[in-house]
Amino acid sequence: MTRLRILPWRELLSGAVAVTWFGCSKPQPVAQEPAAGKSAAAQTAEASSDPAKPAAAEAAAPQVAAIGQPAPAFTLPDLDGKQVSLAQYQGKTVVLEWFNPGCPFVRASHTAGSLKGLATKESADGVVWIAINSGGAGKQGFGVDATRKATTEYGMQHPVLLDEKGSVGRAYGAERTPQMYVINPEGRLVYRGAIDNSPDGEGQSPEGGKLVNYVASALQAVRTGGTVDPAETKAYGCGVKYHDI
Repeated sequence: MTRLRILPWRELLSGAVAVTWFGCSKPQPVAQEPAAGKSAAAQTAEASSDPAKPAAAEAAAPQVAAIGQPAPAFTLPDLDGKQVSLAQYQGKTVVLEWFNPGCPFVRASHTAGSLKGLATKESADGVVWIAINSGGAGKQGFGVDATRKATTEYGMQHPVLLDEKGSVGRAYGAERTPQMYVINPEGRLVYRGAIDNSPDGEGQSPEGGKLVNYVASALQAVRTGGTVDPAETKAYGCGVKYHDI
């Protein structure tokens, strides 16, 4: 038989005080039932995340060129230090050519391949042609002197802009030289990629056996109101020599 122990009144009083003290402690959170359609784990993840962070990250992300979207705006100096902006050519078809005077693929394209004489021909038809050198200090093809020498050698009449910090190159996603972009009169990017389908740069080994000048084809489509096809190809050539790479 279990015996009951009768506590002295002092022990009872002590126990009552202890219960009262714990009753005044900080209340513990009460578990909530998961909302309909969401697990408790999902609600915990939502509660622990900061809703302001994704929005801030999105706002801070740089604009990157995308086919069919407005081309990123820029202002860069030419070889004489004159500031040139994309905005000043509003309403015109613009070609951007990523350029590195020290790249053998650039040399081949300008002296024997699809870039030879193309800018002069298209400029005569009202196209604005701009080359951009995104080479950083100490990198291949960097600087005014090397760039000016190459433009004279290649007979380039169109301006070459210097993007020494690489911000414009990155905004356009430029990875190779030469890499080409076509912007229509509405300011939208309609082509991005290689000059042609001959990765040797000289136009002597076209894929599929027939040389296709993608830029010339895109410009013709813009002129006639047709669809640029292909709108994007994989560029070949030297990697862009950004200043921190």
